[in-house]
Amino acid sequence: MSGTGLEILVPGPLTTAQDMGRFGMLGSGVCPSGALDQDAARLANALAGNMAYGGDAPAMLEMTLLGITAMFQVETIFAVTGAAMPLTLNGQPVNAYESIRASAGDVLACGFARTGCRAYLAVAGGFAVPRVMGSRSTHLRCGFGGFEGRKLRAGDVLPMPSVGSGVKAGVTIEPTLAWPRSGQPWVVRVADGPQLGMFGKAALDGFLRAEYTVSPQSDRMGVRLDGPAVTGEGGSDILSDGIPPGAVQITNSGQPIVLLADRQTIGGYAKPFVVIDADLPIMAQVRPGERLRLRRISTREARRVGMAAWTELAARTRRIEERHSGTIQIMGFRLRGG
Repeated sequence: MSGTGLEILVPGPLTTAQDMGRFGMLGSGVCPSGALDQDAARLANALAGNMAYGGDAPAMLEMTLLGITAMFQVETIFAVTGAAMPLTLNGQPVNAYESIRASAGDVLACGFARTGCRAYLAVAGGFAVPRVMGSRSTHLRCGFGGFEGRKLRAGDVLPMPSVGSGVKAGVTIEPTLAWPRSGQPWVVRVADGPQLGMFGKAALDGFLRAEYTVSPQSDRMGVRLDGPAVTGEGGSDILSDGIPPGAVQITNSGQPIVLLADRQTIGGYAKPFVVIDADLPIMAQVRPGERLRLRRISTREARRVGMAAWTELAARTRRIEERHSGTIQIMGFRLRGG
């Protein structure tokens, strides 16, 4: 089998190359991009033996609702995490959240997600797409980064290395299921945003009691919510200011938008709430037509929850690294396992 990468046979509706994001460019008007569900993306990279994070993290593929069908042209170790897409390798079912060996010529098929919205495919060493402004992430709106700055098409070949030493098949971790397998609505925690004071108590109480439906117009820029309008006492227009990840923006129509990785860097609409970091993976996994409501928590509680979530994710990635290396880390020391 000739070739040096992953050949896309069926691309899915929206598959892009992403890493953990593009940082330090907000002042130039460039959004972070990067994987929307960063928890699932980190676990995929860890399972594939890629433990580097930050802007130089290895690139993986983010698949939306329906995954790719693709042929490996080189031997590799791969892993798929995130949305529950049925997976087959050469027609035989394989598991998500597991490192799997593929040989040159093997065909991976990722089906329609049973739950969740986005899944992540990582390979050992990552996909060799170029770094642009410090990141390998695709910026769709500006058309740079990732693979030629666009979503993947049939016939694309993403360069990738052959599998290296120290990466094992059969390494598993329990799935991350930030979203409910059954039952709705999703409950997403929010902290107070910078323009909370523009909205009266009645408007805020009504917003938090209401149930919203995820709009089909949602994308990587943000999740649009359809439901009762939220009205500020003096409207929603403000002098443009910075937009943090998860900002709940209220447009002049009164409909909320939760802004994500491909958001604009500044905006002129009020933001009464911000989705806490620990619940951003939920916003990456909600599907059009699903229902959602917000639950307000204090900034102190948001920090506590965020620290707990980060600690748990770090422990999970460390367990994966230990299984690949055959060592156990105790108080900074590495001990060879039995």
